Amino acid sequence: MKLITRDTDYAIRALCFIAQSKNDKVSARELVKTLRVPKAFLRKILQILNKKGVLKSYKGQGGGFNLAIPATRIFLLDLMKIFQGPLELNQCTFKRVVCRDVKFCLVKKKIDNIQRLVMQELHNISIAALVEKGG
Repeated sequence: MKLITRDTDYAIRALCFIAQSKNDKVSARELVKTLRVPKAFLRKILQILNKKGVLKSYKGQGGGFNLAIPATRIFLLDLMKIFQGPLELNQCTFKRVVCRDVKFCLVKKKIDNIQRLVMQELHNISIAALVEKGG
């Protein structure tokens, strides 16, 4: 099980770089070169972030990307939801059928508590906090 997928990781790295940039806009070319991410893959991620209102894109000569909202309001949990869907540590399914003991399962209750704590922590980590503390 991966908590953070490659898409989410690249999105976080790109947003941190953009948040730290002294320039008005950061070009896709600069992101590809600095982050060493395949161009087509990164473009797809940047387009999704633009569509979701996390980034603003500027086309043409001198174009690029900048943050559409402050880095203090971009949280890891939100990025995970964009690229991975809802976080579920305990799906309680077997061959696509919900477990018949789901209402009484003691393990599920413990895992649900862990999931709640993990989600709370991920919601408290912003791009600004990552940039300020260096991770």
